[in-house]
Amino acid sequence: MNVNQSAPPGPPFGQNQPVYPGYHQSSYGGQPGPAVPPAPCGAYNGPVPGYQQTPPQGVPRAPPSSGALPASTAQPSGGQTTYSQFGQGDIQNGPSSSAQLQRLPGSQQFGSPLAPVVSQPAVFQPYGPPPTSTQVTAQLAGMQISGAVAPAPPPSGLGYGPPTSLASASGSFPNSGPYGSYPQSQAPPLSQAQGHPGVQPLLRSAPPLASSLTPPASGGPRMPSMTAPLPPGQGFGSLPVTQANHVSSPPTHALSPGTQMTGPPVPPPPMHSPQQPGYQLQQNGSFGPGRGPQPNYESSYPGAPTFGSQPGPPQPLPPKRLDPDAIPSPQLNELPPQQKTRHRIDPDAIPSPIQVIEDDRNNRGSEPFVTGVRGQVPPLVTTNFLVKDQGNASPRYIRCTSYNIPCTSDMAKQAQVPLAAVIKPLARLPPEEASPYVVDHGESGPLRCNRCKAYMCPLMMFIEGGRRFQCSFCSCVNDVPPQYFQHLDHTGKRVDAYDRPELSMGSYEFLATVDYCKNNKFPSPPAFIFMIDVSYNAIRTGLVRLLCEELKSLLDYLPREGGAEESAIRVGFVTYNKVLHFYNVKSSLAQPQMMVVSDVADMFVPLLDGFLVNVSESRAVITSLLDQIPEMFADTRETETVFAPVIQAGLEALKAAECAGKLFVFHTSLPIAEAPGKLKNRDDRKLISTDKEKTLFQPQTGTYQTLAKECVAQGCCVDLFLFPNQYVDVATLCVVPQLTGGSVYKYACFQVENDQERFLSDLRRDVQKVVGFDAVMRVRTSTGIRAVDFFGAFYMSNTTDVELAGLDGDKTVTVEFKHDDRLSEESGALLQCALLYTSCAGQRRLRIHNLALNCCTQLADLYRNCETDTLINYMAKFAYRGVLTSPVKTVRDTLIAQCAQILACYRKNCASPSSAGQLILPECMKLLPVYLNCVLKSDVLQPGAEVTTDDRAYVRQLVSSMDVAETNVFFYPRLLPLTKSPLDSTTEPPAVRASEERLSSGDIYLLENGLNLFVWVGASVQQGVVQSLFNVSSFSQITSGLSVLPVLDNPLSKKVRGLIDSLRAQRMRYMKLIVVKQEDKLEMLFKHFLVEDKSLSGGASYVDFLCHMHKEIRQLLS
Repeated sequence: MNVNQSAPPGPPFGQNQPVYPGYHQSSYGGQPGPAVPPAPCGAYNGPVPGYQQTPPQGVPRAPPSSGALPASTAQPSGGQTTYSQFGQGDIQNGPSSSAQLQRLPGSQQFGSPLAPVVSQPAVFQPYGPPPTSTQVTAQLAGMQISGAVAPAPPPSGLGYGPPTSLASASGSFPNSGPYGSYPQSQAPPLSQAQGHPGVQPLLRSAPPLASSLTPPASGGPRMPSMTAPLPPGQGFGSLPVTQANHVSSPPTHALSPGTQMTGPPVPPPPMHSPQQPGYQLQQNGSFGPGRGPQPNYESSYPGAPTFGSQPGPPQPLPPKRLDPDAIPSPQLNELPPQQKTRHRIDPDAIPSPIQVIEDDRNNRGSEPFVTGVRGQVPPLVTTNFLVKDQGNASPRYIRCTSYNIPCTSDMAKQAQVPLAAVIKPLARLPPEEASPYVVDHGESGPLRCNRCKAYMCPLMMFIEGGRRFQCSFCSCVNDVPPQYFQHLDHTGKRVDAYDRPELSMGSYEFLATVDYCKNNKFPSPPAFIFMIDVSYNAIRTGLVRLLCEELKSLLDYLPREGGAEESAIRVGFVTYNKVLHFYNVKSSLAQPQMMVVSDVADMFVPLLDGFLVNVSESRAVITSLLDQIPEMFADTRETETVFAPVIQAGLEALKAAECAGKLFVFHTSLPIAEAPGKLKNRDDRKLISTDKEKTLFQPQTGTYQTLAKECVAQGCCVDLFLFPNQYVDVATLCVVPQLTGGSVYKYACFQVENDQERFLSDLRRDVQKVVGFDAVMRVRTSTGIRAVDFFGAFYMSNTTDVELAGLDGDKTVTVEFKHDDRLSEESGALLQCALLYTSCAGQRRLRIHNLALNCCTQLADLYRNCETDTLINYMAKFAYRGVLTSPVKTVRDTLIAQCAQILACYRKNCASPSSAGQLILPECMKLLPVYLNCVLKSDVLQPGAEVTTDDRAYVRQLVSSMDVAETNVFFYPRLLPLTKSPLDSTTEPPAVRASEERLSSGDIYLLENGLNLFVWVGASVQQGVVQSLFNVSSFSQITSGLSVLPVLDNPLSKKVRGLIDSLRAQRMRYMKLIVVKQEDKLEMLFKHFLVEDKSLSGGASYVDFLCHMHKEIRQLLS
């Protein structure tokens, strides 16, 4: 996007902007509409209207299992309760072992086809579900397990919880647990046997999951130790149940009190063939039952792949008396097959990120998002949508954690929802959206409030016939200058409002006057300096030759303004090892001249004229230099390098030229040569998980902070390309790029043949992207809140101004707000972000973004208008900064406590009363636990043995300036099946959840997280597919670790390569491809990104973490 280009065709300001008749803006709990009619059917696992007593013709009965109680048995006699192996706060597996979850496409809820509980007053929205809570309740059935028969329930009065806890508000009953069987006389309801609900309001709530309330009364029979999950395809008591991931659900069954569970007369055939080995549990939940359909899947899914070992021989286990809270994590091989039992929630019964993303795309992707209304929640970052700017900044520029903020600080403290905005001031827009208009007010400059200095915007109010305006940020009344005066219409609006972008748009630019420039003079165009490591490592790997070859053509693509024929940016070249070599490439020279500076302790630039030149003028000399550099150093034996003097040299060159600019530093090793900024190897894995772990993230020396401060003052931004073969102390080397608004790229163990494409792609993009130099950003707010904390790649010399030597379209600044006074619901809260910067052509500009938010006195309004993706972006940055000063464990505990507090406050103040055994999540935050677990399991907060200290430091600084879309896919990667969708389909295949049990050995999957790209190939993929994609005849001939797919002329090959290209184009960095074969050693690396499963480094699975959060919430509530 060029800031100087002529305005694209958009709505002319001379006429009213179009309003879309009949188009209502949806928001996660947007403007309330008429109330929803009461649900005509019972709650999940509650009494179901219209059970039929005999099986309907043609509907086969599924194997006996648990399910909803018939109305007649709803209240067990004598207030009897049941209990299970799970202690307080734990959630047991699923609604029932064969009760399945048929999803309708579009905005259907997770879980049961029967209407779940609505925990808030229901309201209609133009799109999607009402802002209900997601309720997750687990049914606990008490029984002693020996063989395949379950005894009658214990006598009344025993078990968990008082009788009052039985019939919870959700209509769920502890009795309908996972081990009960359907009475022989009772038939499943037709609507569920066919996989469709009878009557169903479209709610997107998960089924209630009720867990135990109080410890068991002494004397009642207890559960024996349950130490194994079901093997695939096997139900309790050796009942074979097919495990299909994407097929319609089997019918639900109910259990009468006292019914014993027996095997079905005719068991359906098991899923797996006899010779297939058992499947080692990944600690990720359900085995045995069929699974509800994923969005967009019609065909059945042939079950999970089988890796582990065979189950052991049957051995009867004596029933033990065990405290359910002390049950160890189950191991697969410890129980005979008939005693393997499901021990966890069905993963399909808990909120699915894939479903939420799919629903939002279906509901909100088709209409433009019009920004005219205050406090609207935008569509998710994963949805493609168009934005029409009508007075508030586009969500591409600003996203907030909540669009309805509490009126008082007490309310904010109670909810603990962070109030933050993720701001991306120079974000690139899709071609269909107009870039911000540029406004030139001449020598008088932009109009501002005299008191708070806020810039003129659509939120200002004109009074006294247009002669004065009242500032909406500080309420100060200001005079309108005569040259800016215009009359008002009958509504009090200026008649020229639609002719002026600053009175009608949320985002626009002003041309800055000389008062906004350094030393009161307009800036020169910026310069790029390429600083190339020519030590032995860089020459040996072929890096120097590759880079010099690429720069010859790349210099033609430097960023330029608007329709300029050539870029105004000048370039210079430096090479270095222990000493620095400067090059004179003046156009009048026949050959470049080299000057060596060996006094690295006192760095100076040996030449002024001829160092920074115009590319087109000095083309021949530059080409000659780039040809000579690889030859000049071809026989070098110098292995030591310097680093700080290199940056110092670039800084001095920009100072001498009196311009801002960017240094591109290509560096290979730890700088151990005698010089300022010399570093030592301090890599010590023994510090991990100790109080001293934080030192691994802190810089070794203060030299680089001082240097960075000087760079920011000059507008010198540093981009660092690292090519390490071993430890280089990324934590210290990143300090200057981080504080100057630059980027860091890391290519460990660089090899030209493997990494060339990735490096050159990143370099091209980095050199060509539009950058604002020498920038200062300030965020102003209306009275009542103020910006208190900032996260990102920048420097701050005071508490209000964010200083950036360079800022590109990928970087964000995250700002946290706190209350300093009471807010009012009428006026709302206002934000204005002003960025002063120098464009690539050397023009000084101001970019303004405005956003108006709602304020609320009810907590329910806050929870209804939150955005989880932005919340996670903020929480990750908060945690990643926290590791600099606190032990990692403390940081993790803080995150968990804050999440528990947010959800407990919702449960206490907003949800309808119900059993404490239910986990109730706000509709907008139902993915908070799964996403937060992904942050907690990330390499920075929970590293595996193979993650290096440098990797952790690299990811830490990378995430600090990521936008919301990047953190979304980084923490929860996308997993796309490649062989499921039709070959002629042009759309992306629908994603599946990031869990190993979603993988089928007969399919090929693509996984991406913005930095990595994997193609996983199942062991039993059809031979034709292998041939079409890899050009080999069998699975065994595929090269594991392959980084490029062969270019073949067939529909499948074209489709997969096209998909990979389109994914790479969406991301900020080039994703290197790695082909992984099932059961290959590389598979461990791939599984690291299956974030719903238990991680090797000890991270909890999604199901386990949800249970843990439930426990934490209950402790807070009690």
